[in-house]
Amino acid sequence: MPENRPIVFESPGLRDPRGSRLQEHPMALTLRPATPADAPAAGAICYHAFKTISEQHNFPPDFPSVEAAVGALTMLLAHPAVYGVIAESEGRIVGSNFLWLDGPIASIGPITVDPAAQNASIGRRLMEHVIAHARQRGSAGIRLVQAAFHNRSLSLYAKLGLNIHEPLALMQGPSINRPVVGFTVRTAAPADLDACNALCTRIHGHDRPGELRFAVAQKAATVVEHDHRIVGYATGIGFFGHAIAESNEGLQALIAAAPAFAGPGFLLPTRNSDLLRWCLAHNLRVIQPMTLMAMGLYNEPAGVFLPSICC
Repeated sequence: MPENRPIVFESPGLRDPRGSRLQEHPMALTLRPATPADAPAAGAICYHAFKTISEQHNFPPDFPSVEAAVGALTMLLAHPAVYGVIAESEGRIVGSNFLWLDGPIASIGPITVDPAAQNASIGRRLMEHVIAHARQRGSAGIRLVQAAFHNRSLSLYAKLGLNIHEPLALMQGPSINRPVVGFTVRTAAPADLDACNALCTRIHGHDRPGELRFAVAQKAATVVEHDHRIVGYATGIGFFGHAIAESNEGLQALIAAAPAFAGPGFLLPTRNSDLLRWCLAHNLRVIQPMTLMAMGLYNEPAGVFLPSICC
């Protein structure tokens, strides 16, 4: 397959974020599959890229340190359902992108480009590459979560064919640690997989078996029961976890049972006004607005949900 060999593009000269040229002549850009050895360099770029754009808009960075970003990319590169691609120029890593291939829906991100190498079409090339890879794998749909304040990425993704489907708010705050009457939350077990996958299919029109199985194996997944029946589950309440439930009460129980909200926080669809107000009433705060975008298969959810950063 073409993704298994380097692909070389000619890109315009590099510019810094203010637009001044850093490289007078066009560069050759090579795209290749990522390996675990790429995590330190790609992770450092990931941290600085998110930090730069966030600070330009007065938002906190997605990762608190270089080490945290390197750790996240190390996890991605070790995940069997994740495909990573590296962009190189003159033997130096200048960007990366990741594609989650779990079930019929592929999810993109995080995508980052070295701030000193931006405005040279590297992000476009990385996006085109993973979209083509997802299509070759037969994915029925492709999704990503985008920082709503980042106008350039919104414009790029729209040009590439992704549509806006859901406004989101990144939420963070102290753990609620309060049960919801009538709902019981417990750690998910392998015996719960069928019920959870069936629930996901009822709500989203497809399941996410790989993510769920991985979270159960890590003892990170939880289920919520009502009247002795599973009515929701979470692979984690945080940046990399998703959750679904039949009702807001079930989702509230999952959120309230979380000991902490991993990473920058969890993503809440703001069209769910009742859930947003409940979170605000329990001392959670909005960190930043984000946007869920998709191309191909997208079913309007038939229940309530929290997407992950990988949708």
